Amino acid sequence: MGATELEKFLQTRFGEVPSLPGRLPNADEITRIAGHRSIRRFRSDPVPADLLQLLFACALSAPTKSDLQQADIIHVTDTTLRRRIVDTIPDMGWAMDAPVFLVFCGNNRRIRHIGNWRGKPFANEHLDHFMNAAVDAGLVMMNFIRAAEAAGLGTCPISAIRNAVFANSDALGLPEGVFPVAGLCAGYPSTPGHISPRLPLTVTVHENRYDESLLKEEVDGYDHRRHDHHAYGKQRRVASFGEAAFYGWSEDKARQYAEPERADFGKYIRRQGFSLK
Repeated sequence: MGATELEKFLQTRFGEVPSLPGRLPNADEITRIAGHRSIRRFRSDPVPADLLQLLFACALSAPTKSDLQQADIIHVTDTTLRRRIVDTIPDMGWAMDAPVFLVFCGNNRRIRHIGNWRGKPFANEHLDHFMNAAVDAGLVMMNFIRAAEAAGLGTCPISAIRNAVFANSDALGLPEGVFPVAGLCAGYPSTPGHISPRLPLTVTVHENRYDESLLKEEVDGYDHRRHDHHAYGKQRRVASFGEAAFYGWSEDKARQYAEPERADFGKYIRRQGFSLK
């Protein structure tokens, strides 16, 4: 993999190639990251247990807030249990076909136990301690994805396990202080997948101060670029919003958030012992 392939990936992703350094250490790894794609179709080959343990170790080598280590990985190997979870996300039946199914969790429970064992109060009962655990879990999942792809696997995160968060949390036996952030399918890809175009860097990278002065124009341009590369196969919530003459990313996301999703998640998180003050 060289600069030409990296440029191709960046052009597909962002619609342009940013300025690249003349000398690029570890160019292969950077190219692999730029070429990331979610995989939803897998070969039946199992992932070796020793490789999976190595990937867990790489995942949990991620940065962690103040060395608190507030993330866990649940490896769901029981087919009945996985079916119970996947049945709550009927649009993602393919999740049953992946050789590996994981759930990444935020965990504030351990640090509370440690405080009790050491005779110290827990004086941080507010939103930030939930945020810290959620971010830790996200970093661990991203590290797993990077390591898995380096080992030749494909992955696809599944935030939709939170659609039925009470049922799935109970199925996984998550105690107070532990909550699911996302599921993840992993295995050897049976198809190459495709690179999903992203918003241009001019929208999402800011210098010194936040700037959205050209946001609408940039989103409009992105809608058409993405449509030309990989158009949506179907329109979302047609019964509510009808068929759009042009259906781009912004129309899809506006429809997605036009109706409630996971409205009970705050209630669930409070049940798990987080006040969110």
